[in-house]
Amino acid sequence: MTSRVLAALLALALLVGSPAAPGSFVSVAHARQGDEAASTLNEQFGRYLVAPFKTVLFWDVVFWDNGREGETELPIIVLWLISGALFFTLRMRFINLRAFSHALVVTAGRYDDPSEPGEVSHFRALASALSATVGLGNIAGVAIAVGTGGPGATFWMILAGFLGMSSKFVECTLGQMFREVDSNGRVLGGPMRYLSAGLSELGMPRTGTFLAILFSLLCIGASFAGGNIFQSNQSYQMTAEVIPFFRDNPTLYGLLMVLLVGIVIVGGIRRIGAVAGYIVPVMCGVYVVAGVWILLSNVQAIPGAFGRIFSEAFTPQAGYGGFLGVLVTGVRRAAFSNEAGIGSAAIAHSAAATSEPVREGIVALLEPFIDTVVICTMTALVVIVTGTYTGGYGEGVNMTSAAFASVLPWFPNVLSLAVFFFAFSTMISWSYYGERCWTHVFGARTSIVYKLLFLVFTFIGPLITLGHVVDFGDVMVFGMAFPNMLGAVLLAPKVRDALDDYWTRLKTGAMTPASARNLAAGEDPRAEAR
Repeated sequence: MTSRVLAALLALALLVGSPAAPGSFVSVAHARQGDEAASTLNEQFGRYLVAPFKTVLFWDVVFWDNGREGETELPIIVLWLISGALFFTLRMRFINLRAFSHALVVTAGRYDDPSEPGEVSHFRALASALSATVGLGNIAGVAIAVGTGGPGATFWMILAGFLGMSSKFVECTLGQMFREVDSNGRVLGGPMRYLSAGLSELGMPRTGTFLAILFSLLCIGASFAGGNIFQSNQSYQMTAEVIPFFRDNPTLYGLLMVLLVGIVIVGGIRRIGAVAGYIVPVMCGVYVVAGVWILLSNVQAIPGAFGRIFSEAFTPQAGYGGFLGVLVTGVRRAAFSNEAGIGSAAIAHSAAATSEPVREGIVALLEPFIDTVVICTMTALVVIVTGTYTGGYGEGVNMTSAAFASVLPWFPNVLSLAVFFFAFSTMISWSYYGERCWTHVFGARTSIVYKLLFLVFTFIGPLITLGHVVDFGDVMVFGMAFPNMLGAVLLAPKVRDALDDYWTRLKTGAMTPASARNLAAGEDPRAEAR
């Protein structure tokens, strides 16, 4: 059966795919001219599959001005995510602020204990989840947000990231609370578990089962498209600019990616966490150091940049869609980047070795801070202080590249390398998300089928003209938020009770770090955990 599926998908790749033209970052979004079969398939895929989903997910709440010049758009999915994040922030009494320092201590390993159930340490669970969020969105997406929404979009992006920390806390705590460990020691956790088991406890078993299956199918689709094909294709585009050999050999690049990704994902979350634990800190470090250098070189422009960010957040300049348009642009960019409320990170964090679900949720709230408040904000400041957002420098990654090149002419080559590693780390993490959802629906014995399918799509990435596939991946990712946020809101009282208990024990000194316990006995658990 597997061989037939692989053959069919390879045939599809030959039918609709062709080597994407090197050059523009966004050129892959257009079907190859002259290929009638590919154009027809692309059109039907968009009309009958992508368009219906987009109509629902991006339905304009402010519908009464549709069709007017300069109309205001507020997609329902943006309202859904920001409303949920605000609810969690208030319900958990600003956990994103009061637990921040404790999150740093836990991530540093003071509470790691290898005797606790799980597969990876707190740090590696955080790195695995971050590897799926830190990437092209931080480099290209932020530049697009500032270019289309103006500097004021940065303010709303930061605010959405701040509120999103609470969403991450709730969903990752639930991932730990309702996880299962099989006979082989592998963890199955995430929205598909807490939607089914959690809502069953609330007397809604059918609703929980339906939402869990819906989430799983959406996650599988997202892992194949946005978490795989898009990443493989875009890394090919950037690599081909630096290594001309690959321009005429996309097939070899596809095989190279299959080899690299396959070696990692076959090993499961332990190997994914180990690889991500090295790649993510290094690439984030290189990118942040270069960004800080750019800002220091334009230090006199930083106060003015912050002034524009705050002033234009409420009184945007003409051409940026007005106040609500700038707000939506910032919030949407943050949601794309940090995935808070999507539920994907809960799958990675459920594998962390801990007997305290709340503790892992507290670690998880660092993700939107690192991804959005730090890295996305730095990118926004770079394109603002260098002035590349005003036009004439291209869009997305080209705009960011031009901003860095204005001070560091050689950095575009480093940026290409960063794009490759960011895309690679995103792919291996999304492979784990999709595989966990696949086993929830189809059973653990079919896990190898999913991994083979994932590698097939990895190979197809550099060959296929993406077209609506990119849109479909985005729709799948955002679609995951509907069942996830609904279930998380219903289960919020359980999280609040667990948080109050944990916080009381922490503040009264009843909770001793594992490092303190074991060092007193002459042992250091962090050596094995890391």
